[in-house]
Amino acid sequence: MPAPPIETVREIRDRCLCLATQRAARRLARRFDRLFAPLGITNGQFSLMVALCGEWRPRLGELADFLAMDSTTLTAATKALAKRGLLTMEVDETDARVRRPRLTDEGRTLVAQAVPLWKAEHARLDAELPGDPQAMARSLADLG
Repeated sequence: MPAPPIETVREIRDRCLCLATQRAARRLARRFDRLFAPLGITNGQFSLMVALCGEWRPRLGELADFLAMDSTTLTAATKALAKRGLLTMEVDETDARVRRPRLTDEGRTLVAQAVPLWKAEHARLDAELPGDPQAMARSLADLG
């Protein structure tokens, strides 16, 4: 089967929202990975830990859904954070088969150190983006 015509290739390159968001997500991930590198965490680990900072005590599956991660990737991420003493896996009070990740005091301290970095970098990013960054974030969230 022949390759699609060059016009189709260009159309996909220029119009495909999936490709554009994948490319943007990779660039943003690298940007925030560099930001958090001095703290020894990735942007994904930061997001995971922030999700655990509040009152919510999710099961791993719930956390994976929230972060749009597959369960295998999330399990690896939680194991890496647990190995560093940043979170623990606690047994559910009503079902001993269920484990719930919970930040340790050290994990909360690390998040507290990372938040000012995130805020400053996000302010720079907002200034770089055209239009309303909050509207863009809402539009992306609505895709889910």
